[in-house]
Amino acid sequence: MVPFVFRRLFYIIPVILGVSVCVFLIIHLMPGDPARIMAGIDASEADVRLVRHSLRLDEPLHLQYIHFIYRAAIGDLGISFRTRRPVIEEIGSRYLNTLLLGTASILVAILLGGITGIISAVRKYSIFDNLSLLVSLAGVSMPTFYLGLLLMLFFSVKLGWFPLAGMESWSNVVLPAVTLGTPSAAVISRMVRSSLVDVLDQDYIRTARAKGLKEWVVIGKHALRNAMINAVTVVGLQVGYLLGGAVVTETVFAWPGIGRLVVQSILARDFPVVQAAVLILAITFVVVNLLTDLLYGLLDPRISIQ
Repeated sequence: MVPFVFRRLFYIIPVILGVSVCVFLIIHLMPGDPARIMAGIDASEADVRLVRHSLRLDEPLHLQYIHFIYRAAIGDLGISFRTRRPVIEEIGSRYLNTLLLGTASILVAILLGGITGIISAVRKYSIFDNLSLLVSLAGVSMPTFYLGLLLMLFFSVKLGWFPLAGMESWSNVVLPAVTLGTPSAAVISRMVRSSLVDVLDQDYIRTARAKGLKEWVVIGKHALRNAMINAVTVVGLQVGYLLGGAVVTETVFAWPGIGRLVVQSILARDFPVVQAAVLILAITFVVVNLLTDLLYGLLDPRISIQ
């Protein structure tokens, strides 16, 4: 297991380097002159040159990249053009808010998707199975912002059960989490159903039933563990969707997260904040995929010795 862990850790190094190159190039590919934006509209050419020199934008590209990697490694992600505050301070609390929303969303997705997927597999082709398929198709097809507006209209405006927006109490996270987690729940549900149906047709499941084991023991102890490999893959991939979908969901619900900050920073052409936010979200996704790979080894020890 230890060599397997070290191999996976080694594999993420080139991925993170590739991500850092793409993030670094953002400031060079986006329209506008960062030095001019930082100096202000009324700044003279001398002031712009001074700012460009302080940002090291007058150096060769490879030297700028080395300096960018070094600063990122020590936690210096630059200064926000918009607020003149350190980027790490701008992102810190908002990143934690996004993690809170993402964790709640993935829990909603796993609970809803896992439960409906298991029931659909056990009661294959039943009314519940067909209804689950219909709901899953609707969940995948419906745009996130539209689902969020519908939930706000029904549960906030008409029933008054949950707040419309903001982040004042635990109840504020319910509607954004359901909005963000519903499409992922639909995907997880169909994957769990498909994997579990295949496993339930295996000979060892029939043998377990022939021994007189209770159905919940057959499903929970023998079938689910082998069906979870594919489901874990989908859950890991859905984290990337949740990080991307958080931009829309946070904007709809005025959630003070990193996704909403990215939208505001793009509109204000605040390049350092955009760079840092994309880098942190990308590294988060890479780490989650690493944890998913390690979970494979726990679920199926044969994978860890390959």
